[in-house]
Amino acid sequence: MTLNTLSLPAAAGVAAPTLLVMLAGAYDKPADFIDAGFGAALHASGRAIDLVLVESDLAAVCDGSLATRVEAEIIAPRRAMYPHILTGGISIGGITALMHADLHPGGSDGLVLLAPYPGNRSITREIAAAGGLSAWQADDGLAANDERRGWRALRDAARTRTPPVWLGYGNDDRFSGGHALMAAVLPAAQICRIAGGHDWPTWLQLWQSYLPLHPLQAP
Repeated sequence: MTLNTLSLPAAAGVAAPTLLVMLAGAYDKPADFIDAGFGAALHASGRAIDLVLVESDLAAVCDGSLATRVEAEIIAPRRAMYPHILTGGISIGGITALMHADLHPGGSDGLVLLAPYPGNRSITREIAAAGGLSAWQADDGLAANDERRGWRALRDAARTRTPPVWLGYGNDDRFSGGHALMAAVLPAAQICRIAGGHDWPTWLQLWQSYLPLHPLQAP
């Protein structure tokens, strides 16, 4: 069974110069982005971004195949159509976008992360104990479903500024401690922190904050 997706073009009949593949959080559907106002905000912004909204199939999350399937089913078939392809997601979709960057270096021109799930607390404790993400070293031979892959991709992207990363989250998000560890390695211009929790109204505000930055204005 193929991944459940919903395409939202910027304009009918013609591809935009940029495609953003955006993965949903756990138990959310692609249509939930539309219901929350993401499509209306995009069209109101006038930005030339085509969206492909993707359900984060939890079986594929658990076995570590989701990032590979996103590449094979969604990104690779469209790569010749778009000068720029961005990847991103909300919550579990955000960490999956980072894991995709780990598995496919150079496969994304930018990451758009809205309140990404930071993994279980043992991972964030491990990174904090190492002195933060800049100092942390990932073990070799990580399993396909090990969320440390996402942290490794973020660390490397922060070091090289490639791909540029944009991170947004709410101050009252239950994962904000992990988000702060992520934010610590990014330039201030690539971070948006607002009042709010781990919920659609907060994510919509973050999305509205991101849109004026398109295309890739992060250094």
